[in-house]
Amino acid sequence: MTKNTGIQGRGNDQKQSPSVLDNFKPLLVDVAVPLGSYYLFKDGFGMSTFAALAWSSVVPAVRTVWGLVKERKANGLAGLILVVNVVSLLLSFVSGDPRLMLAKDGGVSSTVAIGILVSVRLGKPMMTAGMKPFLVKGDAAKEAAWERLMSGAAAGSAAFLRKERAFSVVWGVALLAECVARVVGAYTVPVDTMVWLGTVFLIGAMAIAFVVSGGLAVEPMEKMLAAEVEAGTAEAPAAAVAA
Repeated sequence: MTKNTGIQGRGNDQKQSPSVLDNFKPLLVDVAVPLGSYYLFKDGFGMSTFAALAWSSVVPAVRTVWGLVKERKANGLAGLILVVNVVSLLLSFVSGDPRLMLAKDGGVSSTVAIGILVSVRLGKPMMTAGMKPFLVKGDAAKEAAWERLMSGAAAGSAAFLRKERAFSVVWGVALLAECVARVVGAYTVPVDTMVWLGTVFLIGAMAIAFVVSGGLAVEPMEKMLAAEVEAGTAEAPAAAVAA
C-alpha cells in the first residue's frame, strides 16, 4: 500500500512537472510570438507594414482582453505590445520612404524596451512574469519560497529582488540597443541588406539577453530560491516541536 502510494505520488509529480515550453510560455506568448509574427509576416510573407502589424496584434489583443475579462487584471507585456502595434499602425500612414520604414521597425523593440525599464523604475519589473515559471517549475515549495523572497520576509529577499530587477534591465537594454542598431543601419546600410539584417539584429539581441540575464540573474536566483526552500523545510519541524 505504501509502496503504491509512493509510486503514485512520484507519478503525479512527474505529471505536474512543467516542460521547458511551459516555463517560457508567458514570455513566448506575450513577447516572442507578436514580435516574431510581425517580422515573419512582413519579411517572410512579403506583407505590407500595415498588414503585418495588424495580424501580429491579434495575440496581444486577445491576451489583453482575456486578462481584463477573465482574470480581472491587465496583462502588462501583452498590453504594451498591443499599444506599440496600434501606434505603429497609425505611423504607417506617415511616409513611404523605405529607410524611414526600416527605421520605424525599431520603434517596436524600443517601446517595449522603454516599457520594461520604466516598469523596473516603478518597482514592478515586467519580465518577472516570464521568468517566474522557469524558476518555480510548478513546485509548491519553490512557489512558497518565491513568495517569501518577493515579499521581503526571507533573509535573502534584498539580493533576490536586485537580481529580479537586473533580469528586466538586461532585456530592456538589449532591446534598446537593437533599436539603435536598426535605426543606424536603416540610414547607413543598403536597404536590401537591412531588410534581412534587421531580423538578425533582433535575434542577436534576444540571444545576448538570454545568455547575460541567465548568468547575471537567473542562475543566482535559482540558488537563492533553493536555499530558501531548504530554510523553509528546516524551519517546519522546529515550528512543530515548539508548538
